[in-house]
Amino acid sequence: MKCVSKALLVLAMALPVLTQAQTKKKEKKGEFYFSWGYNKEWYTHSDVTVSQPELQTKYTMKSVHSHDHIGWDEGIFSIPISIPQYNYRIGYFFNRKKGWAFEINFDHTKHIIQDGQQIEVKGMLNGRPVDSTINFSKTNGFYYYLNNGANFLLFNIVKRWNWWEAKNSWFKLDALAKAGAGPVIPHVENSLFGQHNDAGFQLGGWNMGFEGALRGTFCKHVYLEFANKLDYASYSGLKVYKGTASQAFGTYELILNLGFTF
Repeated sequence: MKCVSKALLVLAMALPVLTQAQTKKKEKKGEFYFSWGYNKEWYTHSDVTVSQPELQTKYTMKSVHSHDHIGWDEGIFSIPISIPQYNYRIGYFFNRKKGWAFEINFDHTKHIIQDGQQIEVKGMLNGRPVDSTINFSKTNGFYYYLNNGANFLLFNIVKRWNWWEAKNSWFKLDALAKAGAGPVIPHVENSLFGQHNDAGFQLGGWNMGFEGALRGTFCKHVYLEFANKLDYASYSGLKVYKGTASQAFGTYELILNLGFTF
């Protein structure tokens, strides 16, 4: 009996320690999430500088107007899901208690210089000074597409705040803030003064972005996330005929994603 009493006494003394260790272990568990959705963009005006040393050409197209091509308004269920402007997020909350996460954040955005606009061109063209206005249109030998993607890739730090949660946890509402930077991976296709490039994907510079989002989570695992995002992208070394182009612009995005967390 003395042995049993001693064993029970030791167990009673050890139980709080074991419980505390188990609680700490649970607190260390993280939370994975991923999501897929679609977006809409508006772009700032930008200058495009073209350099073609072999042709003794270097000029700037001033303050060009650009637009996106959302695609998801053209029958989203009858085309592959990756044709419209899409985005995905893959993240991990390494500190759930304080709401800190790391996220891979990709936006397939399309950037097209507006057809039919009048653009000022200033610099050197075929070894001669140029300072004139061109009709930037496909019929006139001009187009400039990042239409298979301007493609923003960011590595984000994420902060989450829990705003409200139902008593039975069937629904909760969180606010999130995200900030990060990374490379741009554009698909470059263009024709300038009737000279076409070899279209294709390339690493083309860098971007940085800031995002604010509301996330509604249903039954602890499925969520909808609506975000507003500001991004600044600087492109360089973009392939044109016998040369390269550089460009920088700001973007305002609206994003809606469907996700899963576990």
